[in-house]
Amino acid sequence: MLSWQLTNALAALLLPPGILILFMAAGLLLCRARPRLGLGLVAGGVAALYALSMPLTANFLLACWESPQPGVPAGNAAAIVVLGGGRSYSAPEYGEDTVLGATLVRLRYAAHLQRRTGYPVLVSGGSPEGGVRSEAELMRRTLQNEFTIPVRWAEGASNNTLQNAHLSYRVLATENIRSILLVTHAWHMPRARLAFEAAGFRVIPAATGYSKRYRLTVLDFLPNARALRDSALFFHEVLGTLWYRVQLLAMT
Repeated sequence: MLSWQLTNALAALLLPPGILILFMAAGLLLCRARPRLGLGLVAGGVAALYALSMPLTANFLLACWESPQPGVPAGNAAAIVVLGGGRSYSAPEYGEDTVLGATLVRLRYAAHLQRRTGYPVLVSGGSPEGGVRSEAELMRRTLQNEFTIPVRWAEGASNNTLQNAHLSYRVLATENIRSILLVTHAWHMPRARLAFEAAGFRVIPAATGYSKRYRLTVLDFLPNARALRDSALFFHEVLGTLWYRVQLLAMT
């Protein structure tokens, strides 16, 4: 749990808006001694913050990163693996922990695929921040109670995508399952696919939640918090994928 917190704290400093705030703070500190450099850092930080806060920029970045997937995933698989996307702790309307919207989007698509294919389902997600139940258990209950989809396996010990992959492989290898439909968000799929293929799976991507815009409007040029979050997601996934490649190379 502590390592998970440290990793995410470091990521918060290296990704926008954290890194941009650090640049602007450094610029302010340098304004007296090196005014041109200081003002340049401040101006650059402000400009980058504005650009990354525009829906136009955020949508472009995510759309470039997401793996294309036309229609229903093709290929023979033996199971559907769904990755968790977060939980809501002590949700007052439910009186207990429940899945967040991102996880619910993935579960909905997994339910759609299960009805079409009949493949058994594995849900994967632990409790990196603590919690009475693992995220996998919350996902199982949601799929079974709200979508009437049976869940055969629940992997609830993983705290990141690499662990999702390796621990899911341990579960499915006992039943000689190597080929899977992998369900996660389109922006998460490149990193998730890398991890699951490195673990030994044949992955058929089953991405959902693509970044699509109906049409370009003036609102796409105005900054908002959601766009900044989406831009941060892009950089998080790019850096995370590079870090995973380094880790996987070190393991070989």
